[in-house]
Amino acid sequence: MAALQERYDDAMFAFSQGDYPGAIAALQIILEEDPQHFDARLSLGMALCRQGDYAAAIIEGHQAEKLRPHEQLVHTNLSLFYMKAGDKQTAEHHGLQARISSWRGNMDKPADAGATAADPELKMAGESKPQSFKLPEKFPDMPWKKKKPATGGDAATPPAPQH
Repeated sequence: MAALQERYDDAMFAFSQGDYPGAIAALQIILEEDPQHFDARLSLGMALCRQGDYAAAIIEGHQAEKLRPHEQLVHTNLSLFYMKAGDKQTAEHHGLQARISSWRGNMDKPADAGATAADPELKMAGESKPQSFKLPEKFPDMPWKKKKPATGGDAATPPAPQH
């Protein structure tokens, strides 16, 4: 498995360098060995898109969709591929599916829900009892609400002229 991961890393390096034909060839070899390799399937679609082969990118995108139908990135990529291919309606459909997938992901429970029982520091803030507190008996003065003195004038107000 380590060798497969190393080959995938090499393919991603080729992709990052703009060597899309090299990345595509390496990813196809990985997928011949392991057709269920989701990341390779997803990356192959993107490499094909970058190379301008939108029809093949769409096919690979749907292969990735079969592996993980509710994955947000699958639908984001398919939306891009369809948009590049000129099919705006299908692109919008997959854009909506990507948004729905992101919402679905936010509603899922944390992956390791059992960790909270073992580690009290990982508990959610709402799970603890509210702490009681005592209201202060005297509140501080509020100088902005004090009344102005009735005697004399305000130093900022000039005296009235005398005739």
